[in-house]
Amino acid sequence: MSIPYLNREISWIEFNQRVLNEALRDDLPLLERMKFLAITAANLDEFFQVRVGGLMALRRSGLKTPDASGLTPARNLAALRQRILQMMADQYALFRDTLIPALAKAGIQAMQPGDLSVEQTAQVAATFEDLIYPLLTPLAVDPGESPPMVPALQVIVACRLLNTETQVARHSLIPIPDTLGRRVPVTKEADTHAFLLIEDLIATHAARLFPGENVAATTVFRVTRNGDIAVQEEDAIDLADEMEDVLSARRFAETVRLELRADAPRDLVDMIQQVTAAGAQEIYQSDGPPGLASFMELALLPDFDHLRDANWPGQTSPAIAPGASMFETIAANDVMLFHPYESFEPVLRLLEEAADDPDVVAIKQVLYRTARKSRVIDALISAAENGKHVTVLIELKARFDEARNLDRADELQRAGAQIVYGVKGLKTHAKICMIIRRESGHLRRYVHLGTGNYNETTARLYTDLSYLTCKPEYGNDASLFFNAVSGRSKLLRFQRLVPAPTAMKHTLLDLITGEAERAKQGLPARILAKVNSLQDPDIIKALYKASKAGVEIKLNVRGICCLKPGDPKHSKNIEVVSIIDRFLEHARLFYFHQGGDAEVYISSADWMTRNLEKRVELMIPIEEPQLKRRLVRILEAFFQDNTQASRLLPDGSSQRIVRGKRQKTFRAQELFYQQARNAAKAREHERAMTFEPHVPPE
Repeated sequence: MSIPYLNREISWIEFNQRVLNEALRDDLPLLERMKFLAITAANLDEFFQVRVGGLMALRRSGLKTPDASGLTPARNLAALRQRILQMMADQYALFRDTLIPALAKAGIQAMQPGDLSVEQTAQVAATFEDLIYPLLTPLAVDPGESPPMVPALQVIVACRLLNTETQVARHSLIPIPDTLGRRVPVTKEADTHAFLLIEDLIATHAARLFPGENVAATTVFRVTRNGDIAVQEEDAIDLADEMEDVLSARRFAETVRLELRADAPRDLVDMIQQVTAAGAQEIYQSDGPPGLASFMELALLPDFDHLRDANWPGQTSPAIAPGASMFETIAANDVMLFHPYESFEPVLRLLEEAADDPDVVAIKQVLYRTARKSRVIDALISAAENGKHVTVLIELKARFDEARNLDRADELQRAGAQIVYGVKGLKTHAKICMIIRRESGHLRRYVHLGTGNYNETTARLYTDLSYLTCKPEYGNDASLFFNAVSGRSKLLRFQRLVPAPTAMKHTLLDLITGEAERAKQGLPARILAKVNSLQDPDIIKALYKASKAGVEIKLNVRGICCLKPGDPKHSKNIEVVSIIDRFLEHARLFYFHQGGDAEVYISSADWMTRNLEKRVELMIPIEEPQLKRRLVRILEAFFQDNTQASRLLPDGSSQRIVRGKRQKTFRAQELFYQQARNAAKAREHERAMTFEPHVPPE
């Protein structure tokens, strides 16, 4: 029997609409609105590279079988194009008609070359000559010749040139290196920031690149290529070499989107279309600059903090005593950290202490995405150089982070660390670190398990959970895990941790079914879950059955949700909300009532087939009663939010939850920040009031 199932790609577009809705809010600070707009554009870039690229490959293969939502690849692409064109119109109307004029009033002015004074014109000309011109490499477009290879996701100036003597026209392209940035500062009065877009400056001075020719017309464009190119592991003798081939192929793969200005001259459009091999369905025209994602740099401008939200710095967890050894802290009690409200610093400190501690024998860790300047990598290098046995599983197949991970692997290997390049046929997405320490003649294992990456940059922007323990059962499971992923043994015989792909999906289905059985018996039954995406048909089917049985189900799904809420037959007891706020919701957290003996888990995995069947993931049971209660309170808070939450509707769209007239304003992320701040202050006050006597030496 088929079940109601919303289209995965359209559901993702509706998630991006919720992000765009934040940019459309006139009650948000101006640069926050620009930030959300840039995020929607960056999201679309990745969506085209991965999902649209994959669908185009399916269409090209001739596949006409509909997906679970009933759409063939061709129909799916047509529906997506229509919806994305509507979204782009909204993006550019906001950018052009609202944000740019408002920024100008606030002292941040986007200028045109014709707006510049004589002095400003001379200043930007000098900038072009000294800092831009030497880095530009024009590409000739010659009829009858193979077209030049145009790099993906770079803004490119297209020129029509006229020979000054013969008046013969030709075309050329000027790719703009990403390293140059999008803005060229223009000197103006104090307390203001004026800039030209770099493509406008290059177009103005393009003749400098073509002696003896006039620049008769210019436009700018940007091409997105298929990024859904996978490594052929069965044929890969050296996975690192194979990944480098994939990265190279991705830069010049087939065109999945061509962004053009609506005012581009016809001959330049035809030439660009030919060079990029873009069909009519791949062309997306806009009344504004292509590549809005790069305007994130404008949102991050220094000296304009009054146009941003007040800062919410990460707080010190009351569980972490300042200056105390992380090993002593974890040995005393399990620790749960809720990032970014509570700082990621203790996790970094644990690794840095381990690198220098003479009693630490070994460190084993999985790395999926790391920061550009990574203290995690530095600590692991230091540990290896200090003679610790360091084993690092670096997932080379982490999409769009492959190049960085290749570099990280080289650095670590040179320092003496043992490197494992993931698991054949699967992505390793689990977040786990194990430190083995010699204590009182025995070895003790300290384990960090989390929902987010070992990345101190995103740990300030993404909401995630960290669990630190030295309980023997968790340490034993951590050893089994690392033995399996590095030694090709099986993910079996775990006491506490629930791994994918071997056990997690089966366990989740059992837990959902267990709630359904209790509901049928008239017993209280409840499921609360927070995930980034819900797509797996088996999980959705089980949730529908549980809903029919009377289980109360509340789901907080940030992004893709293929479950159809509000269906009277299948999902009348299921509520789905999505929260978009200043921090990206990233933690995965599950609660099952279990007849009053609740089971609570954190996890690295979403409820998607790829996570449950095609990745190495971990679901971590939290057994400490105090920590369990805290996690349940966190989950419940999301369903009380009446400020940043939207309710998902049966058609897959969403509607912002509006506060009732007598309701108090409730914003989950603000609550979590205030709780972390108050707890840190209370702990600080408590320490200040504790008298510690000086004890004379023996």
